[in-house]
Amino acid sequence: MPETGKWQVRWQSAERSARAATRAAVRSAQTALEGARSAVDAARQAWQAAPRHTQQTWRLTAVSAATGLAVALAAVAAAGPWDSGQRTAERTEAGSMDGASGEHHAADPGPAPSAPPVLPALGAAAPGSAGRGAAPVPTDAGLADALAPLLKDPALGPLRTASVLDVAAGREVFGESQGKAATPASTVKLATAVAALSALGPDHRIDTTVVMGGKNRIVLVGGGDPTLTARAPQHGAEEQPANLRTLADATARALKKRHLTKVGLGYDTSAYAGPAEHPIGPNENIAPVAALMTDEARLDDSDHGTAPRDTDPARAAARTFAGLLHERGITVDGGPAGAKAPKKPERIATVRSLPLSALVERMLTYSDNDIAEALARQTALAARQPASFAGAGKAVHAALARQHLPLTGAVFEDGSGLDRDDKVTAALLSHLLLQASSPDLPALRPVVTGLPVAAFTGTLSNRYRGQSAGAGAVRAKTGTLTGVNTLAGTVVDADGRLLVFSFMTTGTTDPQGAQNALDKLASAVANCGCR
Repeated sequence: MPETGKWQVRWQSAERSARAATRAAVRSAQTALEGARSAVDAARQAWQAAPRHTQQTWRLTAVSAATGLAVALAAVAAAGPWDSGQRTAERTEAGSMDGASGEHHAADPGPAPSAPPVLPALGAAAPGSAGRGAAPVPTDAGLADALAPLLKDPALGPLRTASVLDVAAGREVFGESQGKAATPASTVKLATAVAALSALGPDHRIDTTVVMGGKNRIVLVGGGDPTLTARAPQHGAEEQPANLRTLADATARALKKRHLTKVGLGYDTSAYAGPAEHPIGPNENIAPVAALMTDEARLDDSDHGTAPRDTDPARAAARTFAGLLHERGITVDGGPAGAKAPKKPERIATVRSLPLSALVERMLTYSDNDIAEALARQTALAARQPASFAGAGKAVHAALARQHLPLTGAVFEDGSGLDRDDKVTAALLSHLLLQASSPDLPALRPVVTGLPVAAFTGTLSNRYRGQSAGAGAVRAKTGTLTGVNTLAGTVVDADGRLLVFSFMTTGTTDPQGAQNALDKLASAVANCGCR
């Protein structure tokens, strides 16, 4: 039986090791504790008097204990050191995870490209410090050699600006007209995200409520949640957006407890102020900005991207709510009408949005304009500014100023970047990402985790194909308007150094060529040790 033979060899080897360890321990004990000799003699006599099978059991126990202790010590040494009750290795692993809130950002993304970690463990020593094992710092001259020629690509427009920052050092390692303001297009959503998170916090949720508006009347009050849905819940999703069906369930129960089965229905959109229509006019990229809407007022079954939109999202949501109440045994007397909730309303039902962190991630991954405008207005509400385009712009500017960000020339006409009058610098975009990448500002981390991954998710899912250095390694927010192309994000360079970048160009005539030129710039940073 060859397996038994192998076991016996291993057993004899382990037995010899145990005996050697025992002898060493005994010698040490004899030297240190002379008074324990009698106990040792007694133990030896007990060993000799014990039956053979008992001796084998004791030997196995000794070997197992010694082996287990050695393994445990090795594991602790490998995982340590410890910091405030948490292994630093465990914290590092947690820091390197992709915090995408469990959401699948693409219907069929295919296998993930093989690439270095997109984000090192922020706060860990290796990528950021100058100590042993730290990634080398790229030099200004090295990056200039890599990027300056690419900025001369004729596909780029006459205005070309760039900023690359080293996250660990917190300094700029490359710049080209980085202080000159330009139209950011959708990369302005980075500013919207940082402003909202800093003003409200990542755990903030937006309420949609039903209150009593009189003896036999209720009012549906919109709080500004653009992700409120009237669709059936998605099976298997870890997190569900607030659902109008759930609100109808709770409302029907509350009304029946009051012995009410027939009520009037009003809807209140007073949380927002100013014009609802974006300055670009009716557009499939965005719905009228209303404090009450379901499924972003989409008239098809899509959940992101362009789609035909209802021109009166609040009224459409209220009509849907009336139909849901009818299905639950509550008759709405007449049609829903605009109304104002009482100053001291009696709430009878409430649903809450996903946390702000999840809304930010979705906004950035899909470049969702409706969420962007909603978050800008939530920032205005937090600042006690009118929740309008103008009030939101002031609130975003003020929130970023409190973060001591470079706001020279910054203009925020909207929260989405659809307005061509928005202006920011490449330096502002890169510093927004620098703050979001800082281990000292964990509340801003959704700005980084929500960025699309090159060749894999969101608005970058169809870009960087064939660019091995950038695919899977670049995470970036895109921005595109006619004649405007921007890209801002994070990348780990060839030496493992975490960098943030922003590239902006205006006056382009070849949209695809300009887009490819920006992608090459980001890939060059990923491929560069640049020392």
